[in-house]
Amino acid sequence: MAEFSTSVAHAGRPLLSTRKIVHMSMLGFAFLLPILTWVQAAGCAVLALLFNLFLLPRLAVDLRKSPRQDSGTGVWTGIVLYPISVLALILLYRHHLHIAAAAWAIMALGDGLASVTGEALRGRELPWNREKTWAGFGGFVVAGTAGAFVLTQWVAPTLSADKVWMVSAAAALVGAVVESLPIKLDDNVSVPLVSGAFLFCAYLVERTALASNWPYLSERIILALVINSCFAVLALVLKTVRPSGAGAGLVVGTAVYLGYGYKSFLMLFAFFLLGSLATRLGYASKARRGIAERRGGARGWREALANTLAGAFFSILVITTHHEAAFLVALVAAFAEAAGDTVSSEIGQWISERAYLITNFQRVPAGMNGGISVGGSLAGLLASSVVVATGFGLGLCGIGGAAIALTAAFAGNLLDSVLGATIEQRGLVTNGIVNFAGTSFAGGLALAIVFQLGW
Repeated sequence: MAEFSTSVAHAGRPLLSTRKIVHMSMLGFAFLLPILTWVQAAGCAVLALLFNLFLLPRLAVDLRKSPRQDSGTGVWTGIVLYPISVLALILLYRHHLHIAAAAWAIMALGDGLASVTGEALRGRELPWNREKTWAGFGGFVVAGTAGAFVLTQWVAPTLSADKVWMVSAAAALVGAVVESLPIKLDDNVSVPLVSGAFLFCAYLVERTALASNWPYLSERIILALVINSCFAVLALVLKTVRPSGAGAGLVVGTAVYLGYGYKSFLMLFAFFLLGSLATRLGYASKARRGIAERRGGARGWREALANTLAGAFFSILVITTHHEAAFLVALVAAFAEAAGDTVSSEIGQWISERAYLITNFQRVPAGMNGGISVGGSLAGLLASSVVVATGFGLGLCGIGGAAIALTAAFAGNLLDSVLGATIEQRGLVTNGIVNFAGTSFAGGLALAIVFQLGW
């Protein structure tokens, strides 16, 4: 079969590649979701995977992302990951198939139209990724929003159209940001996972929840800005953050404070204090070995957001949903994971020159991505326990919630190490992305356990 894209060509090549057409055409199966059980839907995803694995290679189609891409195993990565991601969405949101459908649409249509508009219109480049343009970014948002809205209304027609529209637009914007990040991880994995999680949480937001908390927020936001401004200045004076880190910390800290006042803010402060102390301990020794944090350990905006954005997100959901207790546990778990990861890394590098790769336990130099040590792991677990104990003492979670938060934080630390040893070591993602994945996973796992228990 010859290349069957009939799109307008740019510089002698089609704007819409065969690869994109295959992805977008498979989205048609999402319209069957209202008449399928989740088991049947998962079966369809498996059949699509088998088709892509065994039948598609026999067809003479050009499935490269671009004419410059070599015809190797990398060509098939996205083709295989696409149905796997669809299967994961169906399994994760088997009781909310409209979320699976919306995230699927954002992945297929958003990514497809981003390529078309980006190639056709070009224009100004994104400041955080020179290989992407604002035109492509806008095309992703428009197409993703439309696709998510249509499929959600088709699969779950009883949902309010106004809410579906707002949530679809917000999720498409999140997906566009993820797709535009300068990382090499296939966006058939990153976009649907992040968009799906955002959609699930966004549909829990209720105006009545925000209205009930509104009387407290007018006063709380003033305190949040004042307190976080003071801490930002202090952190700059102590040289624990760079100006960009102080700015990001001010925004994130304000969001965290809005969630539960000084109590939720102390979760952020506990992480910041433990992480800063661990970074300073043995800094000279780590510097001599070339494994110390740059600029004296002062963090910038990337490090600040990577470790605290998930906690800030859960904090906002505390006051905008009717699931306050669940999101408080998620908040505690996210900051406990961040503290555990930072402390285990810094202490492990300080007290030992050797570590063991988590994937095969081979000895590797301290500081290598995915390397763990007994001392560092124990220090990280202790740091996570301190954060969880602080949350328990402040009344943010009960004994059961504390146990869930600590378990989730530990699991998040393990995932962080596994991702470090695999995709980060291969240069597919940055350390910041791995840190964000760890904190998000910890909070998401805690949330899933709480919901499963029916708290």
